[in-house]
Amino acid sequence: MAFAKLRGMSAPRRPVVPVSIETEAVLPAHPQLLGHPRPLYTLFFAELWERFSYYGMRALLTLYMVAPAAAGGLGLPIGQATLIYGTYTMSVYMLSIPGGTLADGILGSRLAVLLGGIIIAAGHFSMAVPGEATFYLGLALIVIGTGLLKPNISAMVGQLYAPGDARRDAGFSIFYMGINAGAFIAPLVTGFLAQHSAFKAVLTSWGFDPAHSWHWGFGAAGVGMLLGLLVFVFFGQGLREVGPPPPRRAGAWRQPVFTLLGTLGLWGLVKLSDAPGFEWLRALFLLVPIGLMIWFGRSPHRETRQLGAIFYFFIGAFIFWALFEQAGTSLTLFAERHTATHVGGLEVPSSWYQSANPIFVIALAPLFALLWTRLGDRQPSSPMKFTLGLVCLALAFGLMVPAAQLAMQGRVSPLWLLGLYFLQTIGEMLLSPVGLSTFTKIAPRHLVGAMLGIWFLGAAFGNKFAGVLAAQFGEGEAGQLDRFFGQQALAVLAAAGVFLALVPWVRRRMGGVR
Repeated sequence: MAFAKLRGMSAPRRPVVPVSIETEAVLPAHPQLLGHPRPLYTLFFAELWERFSYYGMRALLTLYMVAPAAAGGLGLPIGQATLIYGTYTMSVYMLSIPGGTLADGILGSRLAVLLGGIIIAAGHFSMAVPGEATFYLGLALIVIGTGLLKPNISAMVGQLYAPGDARRDAGFSIFYMGINAGAFIAPLVTGFLAQHSAFKAVLTSWGFDPAHSWHWGFGAAGVGMLLGLLVFVFFGQGLREVGPPPPRRAGAWRQPVFTLLGTLGLWGLVKLSDAPGFEWLRALFLLVPIGLMIWFGRSPHRETRQLGAIFYFFIGAFIFWALFEQAGTSLTLFAERHTATHVGGLEVPSSWYQSANPIFVIALAPLFALLWTRLGDRQPSSPMKFTLGLVCLALAFGLMVPAAQLAMQGRVSPLWLLGLYFLQTIGEMLLSPVGLSTFTKIAPRHLVGAMLGIWFLGAAFGNKFAGVLAAQFGEGEAGQLDRFFGQQALAVLAAAGVFLALVPWVRRRMGGVR
């Protein structure tokens, strides 16, 4: 979330997906507010509410799927629910690639954002209607809408600034704060509506079935998206010339269509890996990038060798998000089944823990920015930051081993989960913004757009494998969870050791980029 939410992200919580490469002419000057173009703040609030809708729904998704029918849920086994969750979050990132291409070639960023927001709102309101069919329809609509909105609203932020404008990074920092503010507020609101006993009592007093409280949470996410659309439409006069449709040209549809077909083909291959007898395909999603890293890294040509470094970062992102994105699956289930439900007399729904990461990002991001500024040329290289990010992630999951052992005796303190999210956020600060920045710096100029697509594929695969790994949570028996968390911690720690050994090799292939 966070810079993960800005992985777009977004996320990227996680994450902004600036797939589009800005080639438009410099726009006319905008009125200024607090030193930045005034339309920036319109995009800030529009994105805040869009992220509110996304993370508000996401906080409830696994819990709703595994809740028994008597409690208003779908009653799915945990393994099936986590695979659905992983496929859903993967799809959001994958569809961002054709979504950016469609805006570049036909729609323009502004229209893509508007259409995407409308489709997202329709998806949330579909999920607000009880029923399995409306649930899956809602997920599909949210995937399509987010694929249109996410890559293009961040592109609009970039188009507010002329190339080389020193305020650009600060403008994106303000925009990212909107992402994290929305991600922080959302689980508190939707979690209260879906899970809190006080709201269930209110529903009962109104004559509604309290088992359907989940759908009030999903409906609140839809209201958040509507608020984002209202901000974008009614306060977006300054955005009318930002991201207009490109000039009509023959064959403009070809690239978006081919990109979409390629994305759907890859999506189908990943989905096939869930089918019995085809699980072996999952190994290819790691082995193929390793092979490409070695193949390109051994090339005698400088630009081709840099692609070897690109795949090093791809693999690191893949591994990182595969554990990090279990926040919405295994970690939420641990909160639901094994963490104290009351703190100081206050009822704490399990979905509220999803707010920990964005608040830690808001607190830590300025400190990391200051740290890198102070260190200057003495700061660790990008591959070393990636290695440290993986170490922090391993420590976070290692922290859950004693927590799981204590859970065999009863519910544990929320401090265990908060400690995990704190360590994960430190890892995120070391990896997510660094990876996105490094990709844009070392990719050959004519391949920057394609390489950013590779970066977001790493996030997509990581999200999918987060669901695959969480399927091993079983039915959440406390006696098995120390092994579940410990095995993943050791695996990532081993991966960090390999990454550390490869740091000198990667730095030589980065062509002087730190």
